[in-house]
Amino acid sequence: MIPDSLPNIPWEEKPMHCRDVIWRYSRNPIIPRDLLLSSNSIFNSAVVPFDDGFAGVFRCDNKKREMNIHRGFSRDGITWQIDEEPIEWITADPGLNHFEYRYDPRVVWLEDRYYITWCNGYHGPTIGIGYTYDFQVFHFLENGLLPFNRNGVLFPRRINDRYLMLNRPSDNGHTPFGDIFLSQSLDMIHWGEHRFVMGTKNGWQNTKIGAGPVPIETPEGWLLFYHGVLTSCNGFVYSFGAALLDLDQPWRVVRRGSPYLLSPQKDYECVGDVPNVTFPCAALYDQPTGRIAIYYGGADTVTALAFTTLDDIRTFLHEHSDG
Repeated sequence: MIPDSLPNIPWEEKPMHCRDVIWRYSRNPIIPRDLLLSSNSIFNSAVVPFDDGFAGVFRCDNKKREMNIHRGFSRDGITWQIDEEPIEWITADPGLNHFEYRYDPRVVWLEDRYYITWCNGYHGPTIGIGYTYDFQVFHFLENGLLPFNRNGVLFPRRINDRYLMLNRPSDNGHTPFGDIFLSQSLDMIHWGEHRFVMGTKNGWQNTKIGAGPVPIETPEGWLLFYHGVLTSCNGFVYSFGAALLDLDQPWRVVRRGSPYLLSPQKDYECVGDVPNVTFPCAALYDQPTGRIAIYYGGADTVTALAFTTLDDIRTFLHEHSDG
């Protein structure tokens, strides 16, 4: 179970002269591209509290440039030990063990286990769904949606007796479009009752958007960090922002920040295998203090960490929301 109180959340106070809503960890990146002997890059990964520390599922592209997901553990959420070998999945259908790629995982504690979602290559990109009780044994449940789809993000509890998952219909390549939708399920296998959540807007999110970390429940609504993509004369630019979704009908947007919260500006965000990318996949939240730690990928190469507080985000959304 994930506690409301997370006193060991990774944290660094806001620099004295920083006026931004989100500030970067001063020792970024926390995970270099070559942490593993086999890794070309480690990025776009998910982290949750586990035992007295933290566990994670990490996107590790190897030196063959195969995309897969690996298990890792940390005492402090900053220094990580990641398995050299990818996660092995147990499944009732051996055909599901064949995959083209696995990448960009999210992890959520839901009811009695940790569910993992990722972009699964099954005749094109779709949403793989699996679970673990202990980060030792991993079960592959099913592909949640038909290809082509990406950015599958589960809510941390049922709403109206249904499991809910944010996702983004896409294509089979470097998708030049994309809006956020919500899908519903009674059993985590069969998904339907799809609802439109929000689409692109001018500026930093004019090409496509996608859900980031698992939504955080607040009294005012579900706090969603999401990435937005701008098409520039030099290609895609990935930034991220925030929105607030209705607690009971989370396909309804209550507030949506018009400026981005974080954009590629540091070397490790601008220079790498894919330049100009900040891509959030996980957020830790300590309810008593309101502290939030966000894990994000930099330039599709390394993993970085940034901080904010719920009060800072709440103020930002009240002052800069365009609905």
